[in-house]
Amino acid sequence: MKLKHLSTAMILATLPATGVFAAALDRSGQSMSAFLQPGNYFEAGISVLDPTVEGKEAGSSATRRDIGDMANDYYFPNAALKLQLNDKFSFGLLYDQPFGANAEYSGQNVFVSDPSNTILAPAALDSIRTNTINTAFNNLTANQRVGAALQAQGVNLSTPAGQAQFAATLNAYNNDPTTKAVIDAGVKQGVAAQVDAGLKQVNGLLGTGATKVKVDTQNLSFVFGFQPTQNWNIYAGGVYQTIKGNVSLRGQAYSIYNGYDADIKETGGAGWLAGVAYQIPEIALKASVTYRSEIDHDVNIREKIPTLPALSLLGQDAAAAAIANSSADTKITTPQSVNFDFQTGIMANTVAFANVRWVNWKDFAIQPYKFGQLSQVVGPLVGRPNGFNLVEYADDQWTVNAGVGRKLNEKWAGNVSVGWDSGAGNPVTTLGPTEGYWNVGLGVQYSPTPQTFIAGGVKYFWLGDAKAQTGAQAGTDQYVAEFSDNNAIAYGLKLGYKF
Repeated sequence: MKLKHLSTAMILATLPATGVFAAALDRSGQSMSAFLQPGNYFEAGISVLDPTVEGKEAGSSATRRDIGDMANDYYFPNAALKLQLNDKFSFGLLYDQPFGANAEYSGQNVFVSDPSNTILAPAALDSIRTNTINTAFNNLTANQRVGAALQAQGVNLSTPAGQAQFAATLNAYNNDPTTKAVIDAGVKQGVAAQVDAGLKQVNGLLGTGATKVKVDTQNLSFVFGFQPTQNWNIYAGGVYQTIKGNVSLRGQAYSIYNGYDADIKETGGAGWLAGVAYQIPEIALKASVTYRSEIDHDVNIREKIPTLPALSLLGQDAAAAAIANSSADTKITTPQSVNFDFQTGIMANTVAFANVRWVNWKDFAIQPYKFGQLSQVVGPLVGRPNGFNLVEYADDQWTVNAGVGRKLNEKWAGNVSVGWDSGAGNPVTTLGPTEGYWNVGLGVQYSPTPQTFIAGGVKYFWLGDAKAQTGAQAGTDQYVAEFSDNNAIAYGLKLGYKF
């Protein structure tokens, strides 16, 4: 069996876009395969994703309009350098972009602003309007109601004639039920007009445009390996990670957050990784398990909330001022993960391979500082007295990819694979409304020389149906839209050099 040389060749033939579309924000899959190649090795690759994610308003949405494709195409590169310093020690430098998002809504739906949007959900706003009118009217004395009625008729109450008319009308108001009813109706109508004018002004604070999100991360891993024997490789190292992004919330789905913007300036954080690998080159067997730690980022997110004056509707003028003048760092913690990789020869020129990945999305959440402060004020309206997060996930992610690779001749090799991803819970955030996937992939590798290769491939994804919910709805069964029958195509290209 010609398996010894396949231990390198066949695993490289796998599609570079292995983790290109996964649960939550997971993107690259954080593979360690490059570091586990024998000798000195360099690779560079790029992955491209073309998703289609469409849906329909549902659940608590008052309308049932279609939602067009909200998932943007994106690409991300990766590179790795591995040096075998001597028989016992190796060093690796790995670059990838592990987490990210790129989406924007369009058309006419609850995620795009339009003139009909209201600062709060229509039912809540109607209740506030009615209570405000009744409270304002009931607080008026008989004198004030009569005075307001006469002023509405153009009577000048500062003149003797006006004062005489006021006295006569007040007497009628106090003694004639018909007169009282007519005056009360007119005054209440005037109060309602003032309240409606105020609501119109408040609704004018809402944002314009569409909901969109873009998040980019970069990882640079410094890995040191120790090989006590030719079969074992124990490795660990530090990881430097940067994150940046921006989020804009628009449309009726977000009520008082319609107009909210968050700009996450690029910031860095440090973490670590550790793992162990075992191999038997003669039968092309290789197994490895790698743990990556959480990485904390403390960032002063630049937030804009133009709707803060609307808190006056809730009697929270002081809270609005306090939020507007406050500032504090927000902690963003990217999740810990574990990767298990395995391959083995199964017949001459043929290997089977598998990858299992776990990501701890269940403990991940983002709550920008001012967003959180506002959520504590409006949270009681939606049954969330302690506030809520901008983004959170209900479950951890599990991803499995498996396949078979075969060396066709000295220059060509190929593989087929299937994959499954659990998703990170359903309902899920409106900023990424899919729940896992199934996929199939084809990969091919061409080696013009024994030291060089070029590998490429394509994968087709059947994306899982999901219900989309806002941050205020997270943790409940409520949702504002449904997304179904969606798909994605991923392409990958990789160049490698052994030296």
